[in-house]
Amino acid sequence: MAQDTHLEPLKRKAYEKELRKLQSQLSQLQDWVKQEQMRVIVVFEGRDAAGKGGTIRAITERVSPRVFRVVALPAPSSREKSQMYLQRYVPHFPAAGEIVIFDRSWYNRAGVEPVMGFCTPEEHERFLIGCPVFEKYMVESGILLVKIWLEVGKAEQARRFAARIDDPLRQWKLSPMDIKSWTRWYDYSKARDQMLAATDTPYAPWYVLRSDNKKKARLNCIRFLLEKIPHQRVKRPKVKLPRRSTQGEYDDEASLQGRRFIPEKY
Repeated sequence: MAQDTHLEPLKRKAYEKELRKLQSQLSQLQDWVKQEQMRVIVVFEGRDAAGKGGTIRAITERVSPRVFRVVALPAPSSREKSQMYLQRYVPHFPAAGEIVIFDRSWYNRAGVEPVMGFCTPEEHERFLIGCPVFEKYMVESGILLVKIWLEVGKAEQARRFAARIDDPLRQWKLSPMDIKSWTRWYDYSKARDQMLAATDTPYAPWYVLRSDNKKKARLNCIRFLLEKIPHQRVKRPKVKLPRRSTQGEYDDEASLQGRRFIPEKY
């Protein structure tokens, strides 16, 4: 049986070298999106601990937050619960020259909500019927919609949950909701399968990203986005810093004396 290459380890040095190259290309992509006034939405969904946050950080850490905008909505307020379900997401859609990344999205109604009982079976069914219509309208209005599902295995998810319990830097990632959902692996699998069957359409398809190996998943995701979002290199004018003016010159370090400085502990 062939070995799963996505599980083979990737050395940090090789990872960082490739990541830097891909992030440089993302910088070129953002120039093209701005120039062409494109509107792009990237949806990230997946099980708990699938690696969505780290993948999104790898995408956004070297580009402008004015172009790559991340949306991670909290639980809906009582007012939002009274609105039409998809209503709270629309104000966050991109304007011209923007890429909006949804760290979880309207697909909460296809996953966590029906599994955890936050919506009725009727509301779940209504969403699966109406969502493709909603997304067709988005695409026909000129939005490029990319939907990515991060698929993590049962054993790897268990390892990541255990690491969160013991690491104070990651304990905040382990919410009471994560603990409640822990025992419902197959309920989430069934919800995933229903979601893919109903909403994987020719105009807004789902793309599954294996994420047991976080480093490889991040690299594969960025490369995929660079291929999926059509772009060209935008030629930037060469920048030359002008000479600073000495008009009004004075000792501007001396004028700081007596101000409150942060202690230099390092």
